[in-house]
Amino acid sequence: MRVLSRTSIAMVVLVAFASSGCSQYRMLQGRRALKAGNQSYKAQDYKGAAENYELALTNDPSLSDAYFYLGNSYEQQYKPSRRGDRENDAMLEKAIDNYQKSAEKLAASGDPARKNLANLSLKYLVAAYGTDKLNDPGKAEPILIKMIELEPAEPENYFMLANVYEQAGLYEDAERIYNLARDAKPADPAVYLQLAGYYNRQGVFDKTIAALEQRAEKEPNNPEAFQMIAGYYYEEASADTRLQDKEKLDYVLKGLAAADRALTIKKDYPEAMTFKGLLLRQEARLEKDPAKQQQLLKEGTEWGDKANAMRKSQAAGTF
Repeated sequence: MRVLSRTSIAMVVLVAFASSGCSQYRMLQGRRALKAGNQSYKAQDYKGAAENYELALTNDPSLSDAYFYLGNSYEQQYKPSRRGDRENDAMLEKAIDNYQKSAEKLAASGDPARKNLANLSLKYLVAAYGTDKLNDPGKAEPILIKMIELEPAEPENYFMLANVYEQAGLYEDAERIYNLARDAKPADPAVYLQLAGYYNRQGVFDKTIAALEQRAEKEPNNPEAFQMIAGYYYEEASADTRLQDKEKLDYVLKGLAAADRALTIKKDYPEAMTFKGLLLRQEARLEKDPAKQQQLLKEGTEWGDKANAMRKSQAAGTF
């Protein structure tokens, strides 16, 4: 059995200490660079921030939080107006690379702040593939699916995926994802607003109204929820030339009921007053009796005047 000499033992210890000291020195340098990077980032000196974050990660790759800020520092230097310029496009490519690293390294963290950075990294990745940047929404799809898997109760992730499908003309998929968002958080009024917006863009009025009414059920004391229903009924009754007068009148009366509900909740609500006036004037156009028609026009004008007076009072702070 070989016995190490005192000199050999001393050399081993010296090498170990040197290695440890070098490692500690690099970690110290990394933290100093991270601090400098944070200062530059706050000052919106994104070029300086990127240089310092790169240095921090070179010295200490365990500083995982830096990947997000490094990615964002590169993205802030990207100019959409210069798309196609090699140096400019390289900034976005570096941003994407670091967002991906950030998401991979922080997704499993038990620290809520780091978890949030991972989710933010994924959202920024999706945005990087948007029309004003790489214009490659297909690459956003797997990222969004991953986001949904990580946070199945977060509707915002479903909304973004549905938008990708909608922009691609995959309307059945878009509708399915919007409905999954609703199912993920059925008590959230926002999911019904998003669903209503989708159906409205598709020109499906009945489903638009159904979603808005579901939203109002979740917010029975929110006058804006009912005012919005009144507005949609007015727009449909006045703009859809395919409707028969009977259908138009039905929409007008339902719109008036919604406007009245909004005014019951908030009597000094000029937006609801405006739509009540417009709906009454629309009803007058459908009325055959001249006397009733004039009465409806008079009431409609009065509600419009009330709305204008209320806005002026609120602007002047006298109400």
